[in-house]
Amino acid sequence: MLTTAPTLPTARIEAVVSAALAEDAPWGDLTGEVFLPADAAASAQLTAREPGVLAGIDVVAAAFRLTDPTVTVLPQVADGDRFEAGQVLAVVSGPARAVVQAERVALNLVQRMSGIATLTRRFVDAVEGTGASITDTRKTTPGLRALERHAVRCGGGVNHRFSLSDAVMAKDNHLAVLQQQGLDLTSAIRQARARLGHTTTLEVEVDRLEQIEPVLAGGVDVIMLDNFSLAHLVSGVQRVAGRATVEASGTVTLETVADIARTGVDVISSGALTHSARHLDLGLDMSVTA
Repeated sequence: MLTTAPTLPTARIEAVVSAALAEDAPWGDLTGEVFLPADAAASAQLTAREPGVLAGIDVVAAAFRLTDPTVTVLPQVADGDRFEAGQVLAVVSGPARAVVQAERVALNLVQRMSGIATLTRRFVDAVEGTGASITDTRKTTPGLRALERHAVRCGGGVNHRFSLSDAVMAKDNHLAVLQQQGLDLTSAIRQARARLGHTTTLEVEVDRLEQIEPVLAGGVDVIMLDNFSLAHLVSGVQRVAGRATVEASGTVTLETVADIARTGVDVISSGALTHSARHLDLGLDMSVTA
């Protein structure tokens, strides 16, 4: 059954897909032009070869549409839906040359995105009932961030700041510069807060328990506990005591994420959602008729 899926702007999809198509067939598909009759039609099924969570059905449609607007793509599953091995995810039909030309770009992107969605869903399922949210990081493939972030949402996760322009997030290197300049951490955070508009989120990363109180005194919205042990995460949550959102980060894995969630943190961020997800095995099974 098709479900309501998170949206990905058409303009972002087309920018990525157009670049990928131009890279793959800059002067057309020479093989298709030589081997396939111009009037041949093709019908194909996007089929799952292993279970997972779908992300990128609109990207698939765009790959075929931008290659030839007469190609039709009929989704059988929506972004965010789980599927089983052997399940048909979409039916594609149109001129054979166009279907063959767009196939690899469509598969590359939907396999990548569905792999991210599937891994994210495993993280989300692991922390179910704890109240903790699973979020991504900026450790994304250059040029594919919008698509990969969409895939995280399809898997039930949430997105961190999209770029450096979206929120203030002071990390260890920022704090090291402050210390070298002899600046007081609390005062520096207060000065930063005074320069921000009321809608901009301010987050600060800490790696020691003793940093928590000075950071909170500065008036942060989110405090990140980076590479804390489970015991220190519990202590950190207790010290924050609801005065800010608590994010845990650093070497988060499927084996550790449930224990981290049970410490009481609000958010768990993991770069593995995007940088360590493998492509899901999906195929385009095709038949060609004259």
